[in-house]
Amino acid sequence: MQRINNAVRIAISTVLFALIAACGGGGGGNSGSSSSSGTPPGGVSLQVVSFGDSLSDVGTYAPIASAVGGGRFTTNPGQVWTQDVAQYYGNTLNAAFTIGFDHKLSAQGGLGYAEGGSTVATPATQYDFLTDVIGNVEMPVNQQVSSYLGTYGSFNSGQLVLVWAGANDVLRAGTPPAATSTIQAAATTLAQVIGQIVQGGATHVVVVNVPNIGLSPKGLAASDGGANLTQLSQLFNSTLNAALQSNGLQGKVIQVDAYTWVTQTVANFQANGFTVSNTGQACDPSKTPDDTSLLCSPATYVSSNADQTYMFADDLHPTTHLHALFAQYVEQQIAASGLGH
Repeated sequence: MQRINNAVRIAISTVLFALIAACGGGGGGNSGSSSSSGTPPGGVSLQVVSFGDSLSDVGTYAPIASAVGGGRFTTNPGQVWTQDVAQYYGNTLNAAFTIGFDHKLSAQGGLGYAEGGSTVATPATQYDFLTDVIGNVEMPVNQQVSSYLGTYGSFNSGQLVLVWAGANDVLRAGTPPAATSTIQAAATTLAQVIGQIVQGGATHVVVVNVPNIGLSPKGLAASDGGANLTQLSQLFNSTLNAALQSNGLQGKVIQVDAYTWVTQTVANFQANGFTVSNTGQACDPSKTPDDTSLLCSPATYVSSNADQTYMFADDLHPTTHLHALFAQYVEQQIAASGLGH
């Protein structure tokens, strides 16, 4: 992994102290208050709780990343899909934990538990994820759920719980046959965690499967053109689906097929308003620190409107436009289940 350069490190350090002085370290806020009076666009007011990884992270590392204009794993300052969905149902979604300059997580009171770098259940210390910027601190999803339950005790019928995990397990699994058991174990564990959420009182649970990671720019750049990542994505999804069924959970959750949606969106990228599909990234690798969307800003875009015309921010993460389209798709699937419109 490319290490962050000294100039950027100094910029982060300098600006962070100013941010802390101005904002008291930053607060996550409570996600329970309605963003406006009246009926929200989704037709029903719901408090959103989110678990997962960088695809859903609303700002765990923002106190540091904002020093260079970043904050989320997308084309900053754009939102990720979980924030869009929360707004659709009349609320805002803020980070449950944020990181400080001491590379430690602190509780902020938000309900966005998803953290960049998280797997389903593997401890962060077993990986080297942007350690120059954030350190190895991210909670795996099983720990995110345990943290929520430890704080609030249960879920309730007025909540919409979003779960999207497994992509990092796929990315780090290697190749079959060794990767097969790793992926199967992760997907089976995720089904158990979802069961814990349902047993904890959640009545509206959205479970998103792993997208076709082989179609990401990172997949295309691999020596096999993404074939292994596609195969492992499929394995994770089939295992998760079988585990949800065997655990009696399929009728209790709303399943969203991100794998098919991403595949179809790439195939029809121009019809969806993009000019560049999965063959490029909106954040210029030569300008974006560590070549990660977490540290991407308008100053590092390849063009001023790249957040709308490109599908991918970096080699893995969606742009603001792609996040918005995915949020709409999720909202449609929720409405199809009979909740809101």
